[in-house]
Amino acid sequence: MTRSVMAAIPETSVVIPTWNRRHLIARAIDSVLAQTRPVDEVIVIDDGSTDGTGAWLADRYGERVLCVRQDNAGVSAARNRGLALARGRYIALLDSDDEWLPEKTARQVAFLESHPDIGMVLCDVERMNPDGSRIDVFDRRRQIPRDGPALRWVLREPALAPLSVLMRREVYETVGGFDEGLRTAEDLDFHLRVAARWPIGVVSAPLARALRGHDGLSSLASTEDDYVTVMERAAHAATGQVPEDERRQALAAAYVRNAEEYLWRGQYRQAGHLARKAWALGPDAPLRRRLLHLLPRAGKAWLRSMLSRRPA
Repeated sequence: MTRSVMAAIPETSVVIPTWNRRHLIARAIDSVLAQTRPVDEVIVIDDGSTDGTGAWLADRYGERVLCVRQDNAGVSAARNRGLALARGRYIALLDSDDEWLPEKTARQVAFLESHPDIGMVLCDVERMNPDGSRIDVFDRRRQIPRDGPALRWVLREPALAPLSVLMRREVYETVGGFDEGLRTAEDLDFHLRVAARWPIGVVSAPLARALRGHDGLSSLASTEDDYVTVMERAAHAATGQVPEDERRQALAAAYVRNAEEYLWRGQYRQAGHLARKAWALGPDAPLRRRLLHLLPRAGKAWLRSMLSRRPA
């Protein structure tokens, strides 16, 4: 490859999907443009906004930001459109209501350059209230205790904050984009598919800020259904890749977690269905305690059903 061709390839691209967030997106883009290690390509996918986002971005940023408009198709389709356009050797993700701290690109690119076997690197995330106060820090080392193959840990707790991601282009080329058939949990599905194919690393520092408590997707009624669909698919695909007991416990943990959510929503039938599936997998002692804690709110019929399926 000639020097001129190499120079034409951006080092880092960032993909920012947005929908009707003209009042928030400037903070996200400004945080990218303020990186100490410059981001060469900023791609915003306007997913059918009706608040004049596209014209506003063109007026504010001009050619510094590539803004592509499409008919409203959801966040996964928007991310995938941006990923298909991205030309960088490294690709990052950022939602339009979140922001990066100035050293994010520098520290994550340096990590990947010094760890050629790692496909994707994550960072800690500060979770913020709309008033700017900090809720907590999402500590990635609690999920992924060491760099390298991570499927066994990701399967047990498949949390992913897209704004924390920096990955090699080859990761996207081998794993593909986000599942457009999922209304929610598409980020968990992506994380699991990456973990099944690529080693993952962590920069243990809060290099990004995520806004909470406004208009996210986690409150949608489909959230638990999508989560269970993703976990069942990933657990099946992980057969033979992780120890069988760990695979079963990861699936049981997903069932328990979502049974608790269903119960909180008052959807007792769905909660009972998942609790029975978890019980049949022979959950470990902590998961059994969580299941038994749900019983007083679920009624005697659920209790009899669960006890009749007690694992040996």
